[in-house]
Amino acid sequence: MPFRQDLRNVAIVAHVDHGKTTLVDAMLWQSGAFREGSDVNNRVMDSMDLEREKGITILAKNTAVRHRRPDGSEATINIIDTPGHADFGGEVERGLEMVDGVILLVDASEGPLPQTRFVLRKALAKKLPIIVVVNKVDRADARISAVIDETYGLFMDLIDDDAADVLDFPIVFASAKAGRASTTQPADGQMPDSPNLEPLFETLFATIPAPEYEEGAVLQAHVTNLDASPYLGRLALCRVVAGELKRGQQVAWCRTDGTITNVKLTELLKTEALDRVQADSAGPGDIVAIAGIPEIMIGETLSDPENPVPLPLIHVDHPSISMTIGINTSPLAGRAGKNLTARLVKARLDQELVGNVSIKVRPTERPDTWEVQGRGELQLAILVEMMRRESFELTVGKPQVVTRTIDGKLHEPIERLTVDIPEEFVGTVTQLMGLRRGQMEQMVNHGTGWVRLEFLVPARGLIGFRTEFLTETRGTGIMNHVAEGYAPWAGDFRTRPTGSLVADRTGVVTSYALFNLQERGTMFVGPGDEVYEGMIVGENPRAEDMDVNPTKEKKLTNVRSSTGDELERLTPAKRLSMEQQLEFCAGDECLEVTPTVVRIRKVALSANDRAKVRNRAKKG
Repeated sequence: MPFRQDLRNVAIVAHVDHGKTTLVDAMLWQSGAFREGSDVNNRVMDSMDLEREKGITILAKNTAVRHRRPDGSEATINIIDTPGHADFGGEVERGLEMVDGVILLVDASEGPLPQTRFVLRKALAKKLPIIVVVNKVDRADARISAVIDETYGLFMDLIDDDAADVLDFPIVFASAKAGRASTTQPADGQMPDSPNLEPLFETLFATIPAPEYEEGAVLQAHVTNLDASPYLGRLALCRVVAGELKRGQQVAWCRTDGTITNVKLTELLKTEALDRVQADSAGPGDIVAIAGIPEIMIGETLSDPENPVPLPLIHVDHPSISMTIGINTSPLAGRAGKNLTARLVKARLDQELVGNVSIKVRPTERPDTWEVQGRGELQLAILVEMMRRESFELTVGKPQVVTRTIDGKLHEPIERLTVDIPEEFVGTVTQLMGLRRGQMEQMVNHGTGWVRLEFLVPARGLIGFRTEFLTETRGTGIMNHVAEGYAPWAGDFRTRPTGSLVADRTGVVTSYALFNLQERGTMFVGPGDEVYEGMIVGENPRAEDMDVNPTKEKKLTNVRSSTGDELERLTPAKRLSMEQQLEFCAGDECLEVTPTVVRIRKVALSANDRAKVRNRAKKG
């Protein structure tokens, strides 16, 4: 079969913060995508505000560079920049549907981590050729040879015995930040000997196969992502698998429910650098955006009206974490947001389902609350944060695991947790994992005073673990985890050893009250904050909850004090981010999320109602 030698489609995959987006930046610059002196942001592919704030990639995006090879010929490289966090694994799986090969980035110091395992497993399952790029070789703590050995070990863990040829992958050594790469291994901490990324480009052309096609084949274009334009409406991002796609063409729209409808494409766009430009036609291997089908969904196929041949639907891993999202039911509801009704919340969740194949929405017993299932806490927290910024007010429940029944037995999701910690905290972290039914799989001492521990632990054991882990390791520990599969239910265990300080009335927090309360625990509110009965105002070091009055005022008399008033010295309030508040939530607590503030509260606000629930639990 003939090949399109002027085209390559490649995805860049890696663990979080190993340099994917920075490498794409360098490839764009060195291919002449930006003119000299252009004012272009770093990490140009991270276009969402949340991506820039958190420093991670959330959505898979594609760009295209025109690269001039040493022989003078030009070729287009379509690059898919994928998220490195396993919570956004659905984006990785979609991205791999569009490409013919993968560039796997590994940090020259940190080596392969859980998300490296996750994205590599997906690439190997699709039998895609892989280029390993050891990035950040100029780091002072680089250990290049050891990282290469660890990478080979990871490949051997994931491949079958009959796939040993996969181990014959090319290795490129790079500093993405400096825009340099080499096929020759430099000394640890040294720059690659090449002044640019040309060795990486040449390795890419030699390793990643060109798209093959069949002359006169029936049109097949697979929808792998969705976007929107204020002028064109919904855009479907497609990879043309076979045949030719033309602007204004009549095509058969093969839907997920099995029905086929003939539609007309109003627009056809190709990607050049960061812009979409109008095109008349697209051939096999091209990645294009089409307009004209307002209800098109991910996984559907565009084909020939005379002989429609649909492609297989895109399948992604099942969700492992869920939480409830509903309207704001707190006493302070409606003060900050504009989108308050159940109808608007449900419409926004349905809109998220259109472009996010890894999220599911289920009804609950309440008509104004829905169960949202996803890959992890971070993915669901990002959804809530986006809705908050869109002026929604919400009540968000504590994250729970999604269980499954296998062979008549209850199973729960298991995570592979990797922690890097100083040696003195090994005993502490091992004890924390033991309380959460974690089993140690591996322990590696790098000889630098740091130890890497690997555990298999129930996913529910990691809900709320990050904060406690950072506290116990004094902020020095690094943890990463990725879904490993399902295992039989491990039994009940307590994940949070502390209780909550709960406001017993509505009012405004006073300095006088906080001065007396700060001895009882860590406060989450400061003077002037509004509180209401059932709102969590602090953390109690003891296991039980405590009702407190944070609005108490000092009684004034007409008798002057001989010593005068003493200055009340307040400890600053501990302000938690939304992700930290989700982790902190106990089973009977939830979050009130508004555009201006996020509060932790009890599900049952009244102290009498909470007492009734406790009594029923004791009797039950």
